[in-house]
Amino acid sequence: MNKTTSQNSENFAFILLISSIATIGGFLFGFDSGVINGTVAGLKVAFNSDSVASGFNVASMLLGCAVGAFFAGRLADHYGRRFILIVASLLFIISAWGSGISISSTEFIVYRIIGGLAVGAASVMAPAYIAEVAPARHRGALATIQQVAIISGLFMAFLSNYLLADISGSALNKLWLDFETWRWMFWVELIPAIIFLFALLFIPESPRFLVVKQRKEKALLVLQHLYGEQAGSDKLNEIDASLASDHHKPKFSDLIDKASSKVRPIVWVGIGLATFQQIVGINVVFYYGAVLWQAVGFDESDALLINVVSGALSIGAVIAGLVLVDRIGRKPLLLWGSIGMAISLALVVVAFASGNVDTAGSLSLEGSMGVLALIAANVYVVCFNFSWGPVMWVMLGEMFPNQIRGSGLAIAGLAQWGSNFLVSWTFPMLLAGMGLAFAYSLYTIGAIVSIFFVIKYVYETKGVELEDMEG
Repeated sequence: MNKTTSQNSENFAFILLISSIATIGGFLFGFDSGVINGTVAGLKVAFNSDSVASGFNVASMLLGCAVGAFFAGRLADHYGRRFILIVASLLFIISAWGSGISISSTEFIVYRIIGGLAVGAASVMAPAYIAEVAPARHRGALATIQQVAIISGLFMAFLSNYLLADISGSALNKLWLDFETWRWMFWVELIPAIIFLFALLFIPESPRFLVVKQRKEKALLVLQHLYGEQAGSDKLNEIDASLASDHHKPKFSDLIDKASSKVRPIVWVGIGLATFQQIVGINVVFYYGAVLWQAVGFDESDALLINVVSGALSIGAVIAGLVLVDRIGRKPLLLWGSIGMAISLALVVVAFASGNVDTAGSLSLEGSMGVLALIAANVYVVCFNFSWGPVMWVMLGEMFPNQIRGSGLAIAGLAQWGSNFLVSWTFPMLLAGMGLAFAYSLYTIGAIVSIFFVIKYVYETKGVELEDMEG
């Protein structure tokens, strides 16, 4: 069957539908990550926490993310991609409810770690699932929908935080049923989490997982539904041929090159991509945006509104990435994004360094420097979200050969969320001890180093079939 006939036989509407359902996990990933942004002040008052404890309240979820991403990759090789997403949806529900009812810092941290398990699992499984059902020429765009969903989740968290605080007057004030507003900010997440659970019941398991488990008849049915009768049969044979010759189950030792007895280079590239996405400091903006803008002189309402504007800009940037990722490729987007982030972060540092610190320790920026900080920070967010934001997840979902995809994702996911935790946990301490300019100088250095990493180590995966990925 020629390529054109194969493309004509694809059931693209079905592929788009099941990919979109998987990305609800990305929406929850974004919402659960962003909702904390408007609740930091409420948590400080409710749990009487200092800067170190506040940082841990926010960053505790990321410990769960690291564990969730690591084990999801491995467990998905045993139980399936869809099964792990269903488990994640249940954990999202438990975390959203529990975070809102918590009466102590310890209880809150437990529920946030549960949410982190869900976020970590969804963060690696949704792009992996999409990569394993999507045709190569659409894979980048469909996987980028995951980042659109993440940013949409962040935007909706920022928007709901803003609206709820606007209704009550502050995140600290009582809202409905005599509960504080910050608690309702967490409970809003129950709506998409429940939708995600029920929607997952109607999508098929990944056909590549089914082939790995030697459930070839079921895999064939799914592939034929996705690509057409003949193309599905051909793809089944290609997937089967790409696995280990002895058809052993995927295991961590597959990450070691048999010839050199060293870790495969592709694993180090995955770890590098995952780590650099975080050490540029993006989640400081997502998690601490309200605190950041209050630190430079905006009141709570204006700070929350700035978050909404940043979220809207992010969605536009990700859509631009979606359009470009399958046209110009992954590597150029990463390179342009790194350059743009390095420049904009440097400008943020210049603005923050010019500020004055009052007796209470608050930073204030004079006139044009406040405007420069606001514009440069949003340019930085845009640069991240058309490049590293979506492309890192696209590449992690597709770059590993079939035999090591689960194990590779486990290691890269652990690196991504571990780096995320360190950046998010240390920011309040850097803010209190060294100031915003110093903190953002570190993130600027990360962006500069990422430029050289992309040039030297990242290779292009645009249009390459999963069965042709080299380890």
